[in-house]
Amino acid sequence: MKENIPMCEVVHPQSMERLWSPGQSDLGYLPEGPVSVLPGIFSWVSIQHGERSECGSLNRLNVESMENETLKLSGRPGFAFPTTDPDYFIVGMERCLQLIHFPTGTSQVLSEEISCGGRGTIINDGMVFPEGVIFGAKDLKIQKAIAGLYFWRLKDRQLWQLRKDQICSNGKVIQKEGQQWNIWDIDSPTKQVVRYRFDIQKGQLSESEVVLDLRKLEGFPDGMVSTPDGQSVIIAFYNPHEVSHGEVRQYSLVTGQHQATWKVPGAPQVTCPLLWNYRKKVQLIVTTATENMSPEKRKRYPESGSFFVSQTKFDSCDQPHRLDINDLH
Repeated sequence: MKENIPMCEVVHPQSMERLWSPGQSDLGYLPEGPVSVLPGIFSWVSIQHGERSECGSLNRLNVESMENETLKLSGRPGFAFPTTDPDYFIVGMERCLQLIHFPTGTSQVLSEEISCGGRGTIINDGMVFPEGVIFGAKDLKIQKAIAGLYFWRLKDRQLWQLRKDQICSNGKVIQKEGQQWNIWDIDSPTKQVVRYRFDIQKGQLSESEVVLDLRKLEGFPDGMVSTPDGQSVIIAFYNPHEVSHGEVRQYSLVTGQHQATWKVPGAPQVTCPLLWNYRKKVQLIVTTATENMSPEKRKRYPESGSFFVSQTKFDSCDQPHRLDINDLH
C-alpha cells in the first residue's frame, strides 16, 4: 500500500475574507455542503440547528443581495445537490435519500434506509456523479467504526453498502479513468485520504490505497473538492483545538505535495469547500461551524459559523454533475 506523506516545503498562506454570516442564529451550528446552483447563488445545508436539535435546513444564498432562503427540514441533512431543475434537490437526510422541492418543501423518498449502525448513525457527506450517488454516514458520537459508505445506483435505484467500518465519512471526489471510476474518500478521524477503484456493476470497491497521510496535522480533514485539472484536492480542516485560525489546504493527489494554504480568521472549525465560477473568476468558498463551542469559546472565535471567500488562480471550473430530474420522479 503506497502512502503519500505530504512533502515539506514553504507555502505562503492566503487569508480568506468573510463573505456572509448567519449571525447568532442556529444556522451557523453546522453548515456544510455548498454547491453552485445558479449564477451568483449556491446552496448549502445546516445539518442541525443547535446541539440538541435533530432538525436542519436546506438553504440558498444569493451573493449579490446577500439574502439567504431557508427551507426547514424534518431531519438532519448531510448533503444536498441540485438536479437539472434547480428547484429540486437530491438530499441525504437522516438514513435515506430524498428528492426535495425547495419552493414547497414537498419530498419523495428515493432509497431504502441505510443498514449500518442502527439509529446511532445518520447520512453525512456525499457526491453525485452520472451513475448515481456515493455517500457516507457517521457515528453520532464520532467514536465507533459502525458507519457505512454507500452507492445509490440511479438506473435501478438500488442501494449498495460498500463499507461498514467508518466513523465519520466526509469529503469525496469521484473521477472516471477510462471505463473505471476512482473514488477518493475521507473518514475524518483517520486523518487520511484514501482511493478506491469502483466496480459499478458489482457495487464493489477495491482495497483502499492511502494517497494522503495527514496524521501529523492538528485538525481533522473534513470536506474536500477536486481542483479543475483533477490533479489535486482542496481540503477543509475542522480543528476543535485552540488555534489562531482555521485552515484550508491544497494537496497533489499524484505526489502528496502541499501546494497551497488558505487561512480562515476567527473560525477554526472549517467544514467544507466550494470552487465556483463567479464574475468570470473562480472563487474558493468555505463554510465554518460553531458546533460544540462554549459561549466563552464563541467569543474567542467570533467568526465561527460564517462563510469565507478567496479568489483563486484557476481560470475556470466545471459545474458539478446534476442528475436529470426526469429520471428521479
